[in-house]
Amino acid sequence: MSDVTAVDQLVKKHIALKKEIAKVIIGQDVVIEQILLSIYTGGHSLLIGVPGLAKTLMVNTIAQALGLNFKRIQFTPDLMPSDILGSEILDQHRNFKFIKGPVFSNIVLADEINRTPPKTQAALLEAMQERAVTIAGQQHKLELPYFVLATQNPIEQEGTYPLPEAQLDRFMFAIELKYPSVKEEIQVVKNTTTIAKGSVAPLYNAKEILEIQDLVRRIPVPDNVVEYAVELVNATRPNMDSASGFVKNYVDWGAGPRASQNLILGAKANAAIHGKYSPDIEDVQSVVYGILRHRIIKNYKAEAEGISEEDIIAHLLEHTGAI
Repeated sequence: MSDVTAVDQLVKKHIALKKEIAKVIIGQDVVIEQILLSIYTGGHSLLIGVPGLAKTLMVNTIAQALGLNFKRIQFTPDLMPSDILGSEILDQHRNFKFIKGPVFSNIVLADEINRTPPKTQAALLEAMQERAVTIAGQQHKLELPYFVLATQNPIEQEGTYPLPEAQLDRFMFAIELKYPSVKEEIQVVKNTTTIAKGSVAPLYNAKEILEIQDLVRRIPVPDNVVEYAVELVNATRPNMDSASGFVKNYVDWGAGPRASQNLILGAKANAAIHGKYSPDIEDVQSVVYGILRHRIIKNYKAEAEGISEEDIIAHLLEHTGAI
């Protein structure tokens, strides 16, 4: 099968996949699309939203529709790394035996990841980056495809442990969940206050997801699109000569090279699901907020003046001639 045919098939299956997910999840189209883009590219996603927006149900539903294994870990202050990764025990023959933790799954939901101490948060780093975990000097490979979808509550910050920048950078997307519209909320209430429950049929399997990831990486990208993505990321760095006065005034630290890589991968996947065989600058713009939002560190002046990460990204787009 040629790559052109494969992209055409992906468009059809992506539309069918969204329809299947919509049987359970009402609205949140942008959120679902960004989660799927991260899965098509092999990335991880951080979902940021207040309680009650169906974050857990959404991840579970997507896992079912993709035909992948799913495990949920509730992060709490007393959670230990071994509770996530697994541990070695002595069996009845007095031999050490490794018992796998919940991290051994295709999709891992790290629920309220910022409620556990840094030591436990860091236990996910190797899994996210290397798709493996090391226990007692022995490396255990994780089954592919592998995704971490973490949730974070933007309110109730007492007793939380903010994710370090190194871990935030491992997430391809930081996705903000908004409240549903009145019309959507009416439909949610109707659907969830009766006996009937929506069911989701699997449309993919693990092998097909890996094939999509390979397809996305094979999609060619024009040089001007790569240059634009890199210039956009460079413009977030206040110590660069090319940085604008706005960025120097409000940003402490900008995004690293992983942001440039993710912008291109995200643009490739975004182009593919819309039937394009090569991404353009508009595809980069479509994914820029989710990819840069958590990689820009504002300073105290931005906080004091109410300047958000979205404001900074909007300025960057204008500064690099994208609008």
